[in-house]
Parts: sequence; C-alpha cells; structure tokens
Amino acid sequence: MTEPVATLRVEETAIPGLLVVQLPVHADSRGWFKENWQREKMTALGLPDFGPVQNNISFNARRGATRGIHAEPWDKLVSVATGRVFGAWVDLRAGDSLGTVVHLEVGPGTAVFVPRGVGNSYQALEDATAYSYLVNEHWRPGTTYPAVALDDPALAIPWPVPLAEADVSEKDRHNPTLDAVEPMAGRRTLVLGGHGQLGQALAEAFPGSHVVGRDELDVTDPEALAAWPWGEYDVVINAAAWTGVDDAETPDGRAGAWAANAQAPAALARVATEHRLTLVHYSSDYVFDGTREVHTEDEPLSPLGVYGQTKAAGDVAVATTPRHYLLRTSWVVGAGGNFVRTMQSLAARGVSPSVVDDQIGRLTFTDELARATRHLLDVGAAYGTYHVSNAGDPLSWAGLARAVFALSGRSGDDVTPVSTEEYAAGKAMAPRPRHSVLDLTRIRATGFEPEDQLVALRRYCAESPG
Repeated sequence: MTEPVATLRVEETAIPGLLVVQLPVHADSRGWFKENWQREKMTALGLPDFGPVQNNISFNARRGATRGIHAEPWDKLVSVATGRVFGAWVDLRAGDSLGTVVHLEVGPGTAVFVPRGVGNSYQALEDATAYSYLVNEHWRPGTTYPAVALDDPALAIPWPVPLAEADVSEKDRHNPTLDAVEPMAGRRTLVLGGHGQLGQALAEAFPGSHVVGRDELDVTDPEALAAWPWGEYDVVINAAAWTGVDDAETPDGRAGAWAANAQAPAALARVATEHRLTLVHYSSDYVFDGTREVHTEDEPLSPLGVYGQTKAAGDVAVATTPRHYLLRTSWVVGAGGNFVRTMQSLAARGVSPSVVDDQIGRLTFTDELARATRHLLDVGAAYGTYHVSNAGDPLSWAGLARAVFALSGRSGDDVTPVSTEEYAAGKAMAPRPRHSVLDLTRIRATGFEPEDQLVALRRYCAESPG
C-alpha cells in the first residue's frame, strides 16, 4: 500500500483537468478504511462536482493484466480497492495538450479524476487487483470513443510489466498510434431559437456553436428533448420564446405562451441538471408590475398579464438548475421587425405617429445582450439572475421615437405623446408595466459595462436607415 497521508489533498497534473486525489487511509489489524468519494470535502478542494451516476469495478486476476488506453465521453473517478495498479493517461482531446502523458502507481491511498476525452489505462501490479470507478454517464451499447496504442513510441509509457508479457486483449493490441487518432472534440454551445432576432445575434457572438430553430428542435416537444444528444454540449442558450404580448391574452396564444415560456424552460432545467449543463435563459421586465421606478434582480415577481405570468413561471423553473444564468431584459431591438424599424419607416413615409409617453425604460440591442451573455460565460461569473439592458438615461417610448425621427432627418416634434389609456382605446392590448428600468449594478459588478442606448441607437439607425 502507498504511504498513507494524514489529510485529503487534490493535486493537479500536466494534463488539464486530470487530478490526483491523495486519500487518508485508516488502517489497523483488521485492514483499512477510506472515504472513496466524499463530495463536500473533495469539491471544496477543487475536484469537480461531476455528478456520478454509475459505479463500476474492474477485477484483474493476474499481475500484468492491462486495459487499453480509452478516452471515454464521460468523467470518472478511479480508485484502487485492493492491490496496486500502474496508471497511464494520455490527453486525446483536440487542443494544445493533445498527446500529453501522465503516469503513476496507484494504491488504495490514491484516486484519480479523469475528465472526458482523456485516455486512461491501468496495469495490475499484483494478482487479484480490483479498482472501482465512478462515472457520470450511464454506459450504453454502441458508444464509441478514441483509443491509442499502448506501445506507441511517441508516448513512451514505461510499463512495469513489459507488454509482450502482459495480458492485453486482442482489440487493444491493434489500437492506432497517436498520429492516427481522431481527437475527441470538445463539447459545444447549443443556441435554441436561432432564427429569432436574439438567436441571430447569439450566433455571431458564439462562432462555432450549434444554432437551431424550432424546425430542428422544438423545445415544447418532450419527445424531441428526450431524443436530443445532450452529451455533445456543455452550454445551452435558450433564446426560444413566445414574444407576442397581446396574443398571449387570446385562448390559443395563452396555451402557446405557457408552453414556450414556462413548460419548455422547466424541461430544459431538468435536462441541464441531469446532464450537468450550464443553462442560459432570457426573461423580461414584464415579470414586474412596473410600480417601482427601478427593478432589481431580487424584487418579488408581480406580472400583470399572461405573457408576464408565463415568463415569471419560466424564471422560477430555470432557477432550479444549479448552473444557470437568467438574464432579464427590456425593450429588445435587433434584426427584423421592431419598434425602431417601425419608427424609421414612419419617418421615411412622412407619417406623424402618436406614441406612448408614460411607459419608461431602456432599449436592449440584441448584440449587447449577446455580448453580456458571452461575458458572463467567459469570466465564469456567479450563477444566478442578472438584469441586462443598454445603459443611459431612461426614456419613454415617445422619447425614443423622437430620437429615431431626429436620426431619420425628421423633427422630433412630429411625434405626438399620448397616455397608455389614450393609445389603447379601442384596441385589445395586454397590460404593460409603466416602469421597465432594470438596475444594472449586478452585471456591472462582473466587469461588464453596458453601452448607452442612444449611442447604440445612433449606430443601429445608421446601419439600417429604414
């Protein structure tokens, strides 16, 4: 048995994410005892909270039994139960560390955390050696993954028992050398709702991500969600939503809004928990009744209409998964039809509109919202809820309309301010919050500085003159 240690330790290695855990082993005349997996202690020392779902045991009858170098698509924690093994690990992930080798002897006092995509092999150094490993994915028939030759000269692994004398399976004797291995690709980012205005901005902010629309994955379809290959991703960004505020008040719209804005996020939260994904979800100022002039992340939810109620339900559901970013936003402007485009068109056609002057807020341009999303993920900000909009002095819809008219060569005086009640007279309209200003203190504390809405508006109008 390896020399026992007094305290639990987690040590890094030359392979990123491959960690050696030194375990206290308590021995007496009867034998020994150790805590093989202790979540609270080990995660506090830096071991990932990897969520094991299966425990396997490998028994090796004779010294020299050698398992091939396989890089499984899951994480595992390996620990010896009896005997000793020589372990060898090869990074088979695409990237700068491809081909890096680590090897050491492992006894009962040592465990090794092996991240997804790192090839691992174990050679028994004693008869009747057994080691166990916890994994965080259920094994399924037909699963394929990279493997590399045990005797690859480029790896130069110093096997204690020469491979010519070792017990190696026929399959493992014919694995390819490193130069012929197709490295395991890293997990990707999945963007849902990719055809919408926010989805398009996210596609630009996350090059190389998998961007899908409802035609490819309908998040309201439980069977489609169950069949999706979630193991290929580590981040899911949900930009799919029902955005028709007024339509949500109709019988058909009510059902659609609840399905897209509440039930789908709840299902995605369950998926994220099961597969240890980071879930990014977008919400709205409509979860508040607008009686407060500025809304903080901790304000109690108080939606006025069906749309706001469904978004609030989605907020509650998303908060149940540990790794989540909930971004509440307001007055979104991006590609396609929106308030600014409408005002540009009216200005160009010589129309002088009446616009509501008693609803106050800030615009959020989709590229700014995508930039905030990227920032939170890149800096590893604390999970939770963040308010995101452009910065600057709050304005009414009429005030913004005047700004658009001025940028379009028309006088702002051509916009007539009216009250919400005047504008809504004779129309089937859902209730709106009067104050939609979101407090930006929390997102700023992460190092993100939102751009002034009028600066962004000027650029947007210049890029798309209507």
